[in-house]
Amino acid sequence: MKAVLLKAWRDWRSRSRYLEVSRVCVPLVTGMAATTVMEFTDRIFLSHYSVDAISAVVPAGVTAFLLLCFLGGIAGYVSVFIAQYYGSGRPEKIGVALWQGLFFTFISGLFLSCFASFATTPLFTLVGHSPAIRVQEELYFRILCHGGVLHVAIQALSGFFTGRGRTRPVMLANILGMAVNIPLDYALINGLWVFPELGIRGAAIATVVSWGVIVIFLALPAFSKRLRRDFRLLETMALDREIFFRLLRYGVPGALQFSIDIFAFTFFILMVGRMGTLPLAASNIVISISSLAFMPALGFSYGISSMAGYALGRGRPEGARTAAWSGIHILLAYTLLLDVLFIVSPEWIVSVFIHSSDSGQYEEISQMASKLLGLVAAYILLDAFYMIFAAVLKGAGDTRFLLWAISGASLGCMIIPLFFGINYMGMGIYAAWSCIVFFVATLCFLVSWRYRGGRWEKMLVIGKK
Repeated sequence: MKAVLLKAWRDWRSRSRYLEVSRVCVPLVTGMAATTVMEFTDRIFLSHYSVDAISAVVPAGVTAFLLLCFLGGIAGYVSVFIAQYYGSGRPEKIGVALWQGLFFTFISGLFLSCFASFATTPLFTLVGHSPAIRVQEELYFRILCHGGVLHVAIQALSGFFTGRGRTRPVMLANILGMAVNIPLDYALINGLWVFPELGIRGAAIATVVSWGVIVIFLALPAFSKRLRRDFRLLETMALDREIFFRLLRYGVPGALQFSIDIFAFTFFILMVGRMGTLPLAASNIVISISSLAFMPALGFSYGISSMAGYALGRGRPEGARTAAWSGIHILLAYTLLLDVLFIVSPEWIVSVFIHSSDSGQYEEISQMASKLLGLVAAYILLDAFYMIFAAVLKGAGDTRFLLWAISGASLGCMIIPLFFGINYMGMGIYAAWSCIVFFVATLCFLVSWRYRGGRWEKMLVIGKK
């Protein structure tokens, strides 16, 4: 028996791809961690600035993120095209794919500016939050949308590196963006040095400036002399209708899958806002804390998606399976550590967001948020499986299934129960958060079932040679 177990262990170690997965995914996780730190500190600064500011920033930020994720998800789907072209030995198509993502970026910028100008006030009037909060929500949302073309450009340029498994430039660019954002954020919110006190407006401006820094530090290496030559980047600067429409065909369902996921959480936040300022503030704090798990999982999903695309481009789907399970093991180890922290010391984590000078109001928020972290500990474990299996399906091009799965789960597990529960049945904050756990568990089941079915192994978004 000992010999059998030892042989099984050696076989697994020979097939596992922990080092390769780590090489591709850890820089992406580090880049996502930089993004998380930017958002985390942004909300800490605003939570210390005023209750209205922290209550407004998450609804407005998540609503903007919903739009940006959809458009950025389409532009960023070039990573799957690039991965499959790279794996199939067709490097001459990589530059073509990148340019289709950049052309889509320009179109997205025009749309975002128009949306910010004409739809912001009607949108947040419909939400129905208090007037003081709504004014700040509109301000934050409008600035992020006007600068959103930079966010979409980041996704397209990142896809150029991620699709080829070269993720370190993405990491470095995000770290530089964070290094600019944090001090600028604090200065613009509170009015330090030569900067005026702008509150939530300053937080939005600092975010857009950091996006610009990231774009510059991705574009410089992407269009270096060597890469321009290797992938004929200047010669391929043209609209390729076939690849552009393929990008839309596969990228739109893939982006909608992630955007509907974000919309479900946006809807959750907006509905919780109807319970009052304190439940909304507590939920916003807990969502900010849960991003410590979500952003690394998102980084792994980007890496695994590209690795799956590369493996399928080479005609070796078994490589995608091994990469997926290796990624799940690494991600679960990290998630379990967070779960221990959330369960053992929730008050300590929540205290980072608490301003001691307002102890009466913040004490209730602290107690509520600490209890909610127990539910977060449950759903982030399930989310690890969902994110990785969905990444493999996305890397294959099975994006329509993902769209149908997320649509059904969000409608049945989140939107309908929350709408009727909060508006007509007096649903409390803990029951509302239980809907999130049910939602993620349903997604995990559906995507795991599709992954085990194996249809994705025969898919390619780039077509045959």
